[in-house]
Amino acid sequence: MGFFTQFVRRRFGSISSRPCRTTNAEGARLSAQDIGKLGERIAADHLALSGRKLLYKNYRGPHGGEIDIVARDGDALSFVEVKTRTKKGYGRPLDAVDRNKQALIERGANSWLKLLGRRDFVWRFDVVEVILSDGELAEVNVVHDAF
Repeated sequence: MGFFTQFVRRRFGSISSRPCRTTNAEGARLSAQDIGKLGERIAADHLALSGRKLLYKNYRGPHGGEIDIVARDGDALSFVEVKTRTKKGYGRPLDAVDRNKQALIERGANSWLKLLGRRDFVWRFDVVEVILSDGELAEVNVVHDAF
């Protein structure tokens, strides 16, 4: 973690340690895209605070495929999908990572591994579930080896 990032976290705290807002300054609900971006920021912060080295965010492969976060977790390379919900009643975020979404993530991972020019190390697919409730701390759950 760089000096500036450490300074900001010491001074202002991490985004995952503050109550979240699912509305903008005018009180209107955030769009689905903004909720997703907020969830990705919270997930990235959570992963970094838990010791992962973030390598890349929002990787898009040249032939399709996407990875929300590429991170190193010890000796393992982790391809992370982030799923964010604003209510628990919508089902578990992990359930939204269906076979089609898994194929898209796998294409992105294969593209990343091709860039590296090797596959002779441990790598896996993780999902970070983020539940946002206005005025409360985000609930974050990391599912290792999700598929």
